[in-house]
Amino acid sequence: MRDAVRDPAELCRLLELPEELAEAARKVNAESGQFSLFAPRSFVARMRPGDASDPLLRQVLPLADELAEAAGFVADPVDDAAAERQPGLLHKYEGRVLLVTTGACAIHCRYCFRRHFPYLEAPKSLADWQPALDEIADDKSIHEVILSGGDPLMLVDRTLAALVGELEGIAHLRRLRIHTRLPIVIPERVTNELVGLLSDARLTPIVVVHANHAHEIDDSVVATLSKLSDAGIPLLNQAVLLRGVNDTTAAQATLCEKLVNHRVMPYYLHQLDRVAGAAHFDVPVETGRRIIAELRERLPGYAVPRFVAEIPAANSKTILA
Repeated sequence: MRDAVRDPAELCRLLELPEELAEAARKVNAESGQFSLFAPRSFVARMRPGDASDPLLRQVLPLADELAEAAGFVADPVDDAAAERQPGLLHKYEGRVLLVTTGACAIHCRYCFRRHFPYLEAPKSLADWQPALDEIADDKSIHEVILSGGDPLMLVDRTLAALVGELEGIAHLRRLRIHTRLPIVIPERVTNELVGLLSDARLTPIVVVHANHAHEIDDSVVATLSKLSDAGIPLLNQAVLLRGVNDTTAAQATLCEKLVNHRVMPYYLHQLDRVAGAAHFDVPVETGRRIIAELRERLPGYAVPRFVAEIPAANSKTILA
């Protein structure tokens, strides 16, 4: 984390990209505040030198397109604010709730739907989470807790273990789901201690990783995914349909096959949440539907994700294909 690339000029220099691209990115970066460039070097190492359209580079490099206003693209596209029952506790769907555990991430994805989330108001300690934990304990209809953020694996193991311990003490909870990008971008984060914490928990653990392109999955990522799978932890993947990154059938098919080859089930392909600053990533819904139809012709059913959108106030994800 300390060694991550934060300067667009350095990123472009590492990838042998033109100085003018670096200068343009630097201007956008300066206006991004807390959401400036942040990319681990292990992730940068998977990018193709000399290719300004590399699908991994496009996910992290600030572009002038971010500053253009676009109709319908807003700060809170999924209406998290309306779903907040306690600070950091979101309740949108029957039987499950989400805890915003931290505002920190190991990478700043330029399409992030929570890039404008008020993380400063979210809990930062076990004491801060107590009102949310009390709310969960009082609602016996809740059987699953989702740890999200930011990225929950940015919490140190001691803090994560304390939070999981509190959740385990709530008798009606059955499952613990962790949504994380860290096994993909900094696979070393998945230590033996972390695997033990999850596999020994009373709550059934489910880990949902986030890879958008097959090039993100190198040998170090495969080893980490295997460590989790070998411990009996189910692995799912969520991807976002992104223009210039993975908006072709070939890109999606390669990603899905690579995932299932390493025991990760493609779970969702998300239509882009319309967050301010990300309109240049938007792909027409019909393109996504065509890709899914073509994937069904090429892949076994278990390797085809559901194409979904999150609609504010809906009682579940909306299946698009």
